[in-house]
Amino acid sequence: MHHAEENLPGWRGDIERFMALSFIQNFLIFLIIVNAIILGVETNHEIMAEIGPELLAVDHFILWVFIAELALLIAARRLKFFKDPWCVFDFLVVMIAFIPATGSLSVLRALRVLRVLRLINKIESMRRVVGALLSALPGLGSVFSLIMIIFYVSAVIATNIFGLDFPDRFGSLSTSFYTLFQVMTLEGWSEEIARPVMEIFPSAWVFFVLFILCATFIVVNLFVAVIVDSINSIRTAENAGAELALDEEIRNLRSEVTELKSMVRDIHKQTCS
Repeated sequence: MHHAEENLPGWRGDIERFMALSFIQNFLIFLIIVNAIILGVETNHEIMAEIGPELLAVDHFILWVFIAELALLIAARRLKFFKDPWCVFDFLVVMIAFIPATGSLSVLRALRVLRVLRLINKIESMRRVVGALLSALPGLGSVFSLIMIIFYVSAVIATNIFGLDFPDRFGSLSTSFYTLFQVMTLEGWSEEIARPVMEIFPSAWVFFVLFILCATFIVVNLFVAVIVDSINSIRTAENAGAELALDEEIRNLRSEVTELKSMVRDIHKQTCS
């Protein structure tokens, strides 16, 4: 779904209204999904050997449909098109296809799959979630700083205590960071890391349990809490905006009813006289 510009003059407004039609937007969503499937199928060499040219033809057709969409929107909105971050994102992921994917730039061919992310702009609920994530970045930054402090303190302690006996796991600060990250994910932390350490340091379980409690169950849940709070704030703001719009509409209706009553009284007076 594109954000329609208000009061666009003449043919520019017609283009904007045409592109905002539900069946046009649904068709574009369908093409994005089909394009994503084609890009996935292209990784299968057997299928590409059989119907590769046909798939590439469909891919090129979809690409030109996307280009036509962007061209129409740019013609309608002109420079205002590039003031919308979502429109700029759409423009960039589509234009990637025109960067020569040869030599050192061959990796850019894989970036065509970024077109799938255009679904975020087309589907309102997805765009709302992404907006909530972006608005939560300041809070997430604080939580990330907290977890980095916990990691740093824990890595220093682990390196000093366990480094000499377990150099592969805790031999340096960077190695300890990676090992503690594995512990945080709970991937084999007990059998592969904690128990071997506890054979030499029986009380090491206290360190690992405290680290998991702080890093996994507390701090990680703070990430979720910040994001949920951001989503609730956006929803509250949207509800408040809807209530203000409804109040404004009610006031307008009351004003119109009052004017209508006044007109009826005037007509009645003229009729009686």
